[in-house]
Amino acid sequence: MTQTSESTETSTSTETTDAPDFGEHPHRIVDPKPAGQTRIASVNVNGIRAAHRKGMGQWLADREIDILALQEVRANEEILTKLVTEMTEHEDQPWHVHEYEAADKGRAGVAIISRHAPVATRNGIGDGHPEDDGRWIEADYTLGDGSTLTVVSVYVHSGEVGTPKQEHKMRFLQYMTEHLPKLAERTDHLLVMGDLNVGHRELDIKNWKGNVKNSGFLPEERAYFDQYFGDLGFSDVARSLAGEVEGPYTWWSYRGKAFDNDTGWRIDYHMATPALAELASNLKVDRAQDYSLRWSDHAPLVVDYKLP
Repeated sequence: MTQTSESTETSTSTETTDAPDFGEHPHRIVDPKPAGQTRIASVNVNGIRAAHRKGMGQWLADREIDILALQEVRANEEILTKLVTEMTEHEDQPWHVHEYEAADKGRAGVAIISRHAPVATRNGIGDGHPEDDGRWIEADYTLGDGSTLTVVSVYVHSGEVGTPKQEHKMRFLQYMTEHLPKLAERTDHLLVMGDLNVGHRELDIKNWKGNVKNSGFLPEERAYFDQYFGDLGFSDVARSLAGEVEGPYTWWSYRGKAFDNDTGWRIDYHMATPALAELASNLKVDRAQDYSLRWSDHAPLVVDYKLP
């Protein structure tokens, strides 16, 4: 996400705002997974090496995640696999790691990691669009009833008004509009997760009035989300579970006191086909207890699904 115009003052406050309940370890979140549920999460790690160094491993160890979509990995699959192995070394079985690395080293990169192996994976949104380099990966999983769950990890361009970056972003959003119906037709359940870098509604950005002309809240960007959650039939799972409330925000600028004041953006999503959305419950945004404990500028978006 592009930094907004808040002050560049560095935050040192330990004030908490709607923080999750941590145990003795500062990164620990206690939230046992209900029996029979599959826990699926997404997070922009803002560089997997830095996230690992800052405490992501403890979060992953505690959260009982089954499938995790990652964005802005900024490392190749070999490095990602090594770090995931270190973070899950206490477990009996190794995790399965699949990444679409960007050609431009140290930028973008999306991945899907999971306890069970997918039956197929695909990189890119189709037709070799240059804008989707390291930004879209799909994985198919066979469920207990023999149906297929397709999971997508996506990282949409942050954009910048009046520059080619915004043009890339708008083209990518259009590619999504064209690709999503085709993908939904060839699978039983579809879940698209990731950092989409757009706040759909006024409830999704704390300071929405100050951002109506900025990338991330432009009317033409939000119109695509009207299509996704309208004519295309997808459900905004987090909004459906949270209700008509501000947020729950998933990104806070590192600048100023945005995090301490909860001046956030809800730009990370679970977009699900209708039948899958009906199986969703127990939404959590794993916001760090305070600024010093953040291992990314995004917080993980975690949802439990009662899959067949």
